[in-house]
Amino acid sequence: MNTEQIKKDFPLLENESITYLDSGATTQKPIQVIKAVEEFYQKYNANPHRGAYSLSVEATEQYENTRTKIAKFINAKHREEIIFSKNATESLNLIAYSYGLDNLKKDDEVVISIMEHHSNLVPWQKITKQTGSKLNYMYINENYEITDEEIESKITDKTKIVGITHVSNVLGTINNVKKIIKYAHKKGAIVIVDASQSIPHMKIDVQDLDADFLVFSGHKMLAPLGIGVLYGKREILNKMTPFLMGGDMIEYVYEQDTTFAPLPNKFEAGTQNVEGVIGLGAAIDYIENLGYDKIQEIEHEVISYARQELSKLDYLTLYTTPNEENHSSVISFNIKGVHPHDVASILDSEGVCVRSGNHCAQPLMRFLGIDSTCRASFYIYNTKDDVDKLVKALDKAYNMFKNYIK
Repeated sequence: MNTEQIKKDFPLLENESITYLDSGATTQKPIQVIKAVEEFYQKYNANPHRGAYSLSVEATEQYENTRTKIAKFINAKHREEIIFSKNATESLNLIAYSYGLDNLKKDDEVVISIMEHHSNLVPWQKITKQTGSKLNYMYINENYEITDEEIESKITDKTKIVGITHVSNVLGTINNVKKIIKYAHKKGAIVIVDASQSIPHMKIDVQDLDADFLVFSGHKMLAPLGIGVLYGKREILNKMTPFLMGGDMIEYVYEQDTTFAPLPNKFEAGTQNVEGVIGLGAAIDYIENLGYDKIQEIEHEVISYARQELSKLDYLTLYTTPNEENHSSVISFNIKGVHPHDVASILDSEGVCVRSGNHCAQPLMRFLGIDSTCRASFYIYNTKDDVDKLVKALDKAYNMFKNYIK
């Protein structure tokens, strides 16, 4: 299957006036996912876990079958290690409050990278302040990569938690999370991997990585908005207290006390985003039918071409590692002397959709000495023609502003 055939599966992309280069924010949805959600509402709509009648039983089976599918998809050892959430942000907050708050003590250390999305940074600011522990950062070098020396100097015997993005949502840098996990475990720390920007593009094996926690959002991998996943090792999750309280996560409730349901239910309070779960299952089917080898083949061709063509534009500053093997699907850039929002607006007038702003990574922006960037992010439905349209639109933007650039 080639890219043009794949593109036909995405209804929104039938609009040829749209060049969609913002998949790092959210991917477009294939018709197979859209139909799976429609079918759920048309044939199986009921509240899982709450009815003895056959319709509710069927809804429960579909919901739980997706949990099993995800466990196999990331090679989790136990299906109950898969917890459904709204998104990666909620998953990371769950870990911070249910694990971090109960396990960090005064003078302990949490280590994260300067590349982290705010969702894997701000919770740790609050938790470390509450517990009297310390928040430290691993910084990047001139190639936008974390060196082995930086890892080994920042992760110490005082480190109890390490949080690391697998792929930077700003730089596209692929971090060697397996190496970081191995070193952190040697020092006695647990590791949280944010796979939001990696799992759409590459195979994840949590047992091979030996990750203690791993999170991702469904909407960045073809699934509907509002569904996320938290993976955690069973022995750790069993010791954690629930993050939210309410229906379906309890065992017994008395007037003055409550006992909680076993995994995974104790972390899934209230009615869940069932249609989102069903859609995520369909998205995983789509990815597996296409295969990660094919995904990487498509993306490598387009991203290599994008790196090549954008590097020819001497008015651009690129924020991308020169090591292509360590680079994923995101390219951030600025037209020198022009605000990224202005650039994005001109691109939009040409039908080219890119993100502009700080990308929920303000500390990284300050480290780089900038306020914001434009960001083009690619996926399986993008082609070299999309890159050409981006370059043409950038030329237009530059020509509009070049007489005003100091």
